[in-house]
Amino acid sequence: MASVPPTVAASQAGNPRARYRRILRFAAWNLTVTWFFELFLPRVGLAKIAERNRSRRMQRFAQRFRVLAVELGGLMIKVGQFMSSRLDVLPPEITAELEGLQDEVPPVPFPALRALAESELGAPLESRFASAEQVPIAAASLGQAHRAQLLPADAMDTGLSAVVIKIQRPDIEKIVEVDLAALRKVAGWLSHVRIVSKRADAPALVEEFAQTSLEEIDYLHEAVNLERFAEDFAGDERVAVPRVVWERCTRKVLTLEDVTAIKITDTKALVTAGIDPVQVAPAFAAVMFDQLFTNGFFHADPHPGNIFVTTDTDPSATHPWKLTFIDFGMMGEVSAGTRSGLRKLLISAAARDGKGLVQAIGDVGVLVPSAETSELERAMTHLFARFGGMGFAELKDVDPREFRDFAAEFGDVVRSLPFQLPENFLLIIRAMSLTSGVCSALDPEFNLWDSIEPYAAQLLRDERGNIAQDATKKLLETAGAALGLPNRLDGLLSSIEDGSLAVSNPRLERRLARLERNSQRIVSMVVFTALLIAGAIIRGNDLLFGNVLMIASILPLLHGLWVGRRRPGG
Repeated sequence: MASVPPTVAASQAGNPRARYRRILRFAAWNLTVTWFFELFLPRVGLAKIAERNRSRRMQRFAQRFRVLAVELGGLMIKVGQFMSSRLDVLPPEITAELEGLQDEVPPVPFPALRALAESELGAPLESRFASAEQVPIAAASLGQAHRAQLLPADAMDTGLSAVVIKIQRPDIEKIVEVDLAALRKVAGWLSHVRIVSKRADAPALVEEFAQTSLEEIDYLHEAVNLERFAEDFAGDERVAVPRVVWERCTRKVLTLEDVTAIKITDTKALVTAGIDPVQVAPAFAAVMFDQLFTNGFFHADPHPGNIFVTTDTDPSATHPWKLTFIDFGMMGEVSAGTRSGLRKLLISAAARDGKGLVQAIGDVGVLVPSAETSELERAMTHLFARFGGMGFAELKDVDPREFRDFAAEFGDVVRSLPFQLPENFLLIIRAMSLTSGVCSALDPEFNLWDSIEPYAAQLLRDERGNIAQDATKKLLETAGAALGLPNRLDGLLSSIEDGSLAVSNPRLERRLARLERNSQRIVSMVVFTALLIAGAIIRGNDLLFGNVLMIASILPLLHGLWVGRRRPGG
């Protein structure tokens, strides 16, 4: 499909009212068509008519949206990119048509960008850079990147020479404002459609998208994100990021080290450089897992254009190549609670545990708390039993009738459950979808389970260690309270003996003596349990010390049994 000339795109973007109306007309028409075919016809017994041309209808929608996005640019490109990554819920007719949408963004003529950059930097470009190439190396929906050379003095100060200048598209803030207004309007419409509103809070999703988009057009925010990401992977030989030239950065101009290398999905270039693409796939998956499940701060736009594979020239490096990430405008954060749920999700998936997987889905917030999940657990168990562990290549070889049979058996169950899309989950889904796509492009036989299982096993060991440590801490706290109980009882008895507490009841004294013996027994049993658990935990790393603690636990056990015996007259 031919790209729209820049002049056409500029005229569409330059009239905010016309742009707003065009987006709404497109949305209204396609929502009406979808309602008619997917909701109205099945209700009047004409579902077969809707099914007959569904594939062609979806393809036409994707083609029309592609034209709209390329002509308007702005956030429409971002919406299209998101739809192209939703392989999990959108039909292939849509995702395939929208693939590569980013590559069709028409570039902005350099003079317009030059004027903006000079206004931001407060001086002619020649006084800030030794040279700047007019042909862009990348034209994105919100900005454009050009290679440049630093002035000799700046190069000496920074240790860099070759850089990339990322400059915002002119008037992009106004364009984003119009697009967000249109998207908010469409979300308002969707909130009144029951089939949509019970699954997701469309206005909340748009607000999440809005926050991300507004952060993305603040290049100083992107530079901060880059440095935070670099700190997370400091000392990790698998990952590299460009350095920031802060003296040449503003909210609309970002100057970074030029780290251009082999595009991660360029398998021919990788092989030529002596790098096996099959080894790159699991390494990339592991790095993304670390971001999502360990760091909680992740690159939310890991498409192939944003990741390079860079050969390491350091002979002492244990890893011969690095994954170099760029474009940190779209980053996501995972709260501690969500991260815990995701870790459980990963562990359950690796263990093919259908029940545990459904529980983890609930913990993450994808299922409402009141959902009845027994049938879903049965469906997941069945799914794992038949398809669990298969890679994408193996799944392609499965008879399509098996998928249809599964959908027929469990489709109604899944559709009837009160699924919802939690807040801040949009970027997680996008990141995982893109990760899966990149890995499959590197290795058609790539099996995601092969990467998940060792990672999940490590998470499981960590979780068990944390649980055992928490249990030991609670036991020790209980032991401390129990250890103080005899002293408190002694104080009470002393008060009785010295007359400060007037009590003369032999039965009470016998009960107090029995209470003291029982408290001593409790202390002994708590200490026994604490020593036994501590020994079991430490034994994995220090066999000798762990065994010593476990043997030592016998002493408080015997003491507890001895003092627990009833004494004559007691």
